[in-house]
Amino acid sequence: QLQAFGGGLVQAGDSLRLSCAASGRTFSSYAVGWFRQAPGKEREFVAAISGAYTTYYADSVKGRFTISRDIAKNTVSLQMNSLKPEDTAVYYCAAYPRDNVRSLSYDYWGQGTQVTVSS
Repeated sequence: QLQAFGGGLVQAGDSLRLSCAASGRTFSSYAVGWFRQAPGKEREFVAAISGAYTTYYADSVKGRFTISRDIAKNTVSLQMNSLKPEDTAVYYCAAYPRDNVRSLSYDYWGQGTQVTVSS
């Protein structure tokens, strides 16, 4: 029901825009989060947006990434600027958190999209 897309291979300093689309339901009133998982590492919080449009960011991406919501398209996007090699990971979107938006306790997860940043 969630599909994340927009990943790719870019160079350090470039930008990418990821999008998360929902089918079958609208998530305009619910929090949506972005997480990432690098090889050999645990999945970690990146950013989230609440139903009230409050945004949350991991310290590692604050000032470089921007999360936004498009109600008409029923999508949540993650604009990633000034990408670094350490941003390389599979990025997942998730919706309907049961707990803190920074936790992994979301009911729905997308399949992930690969972001690779070369140095």
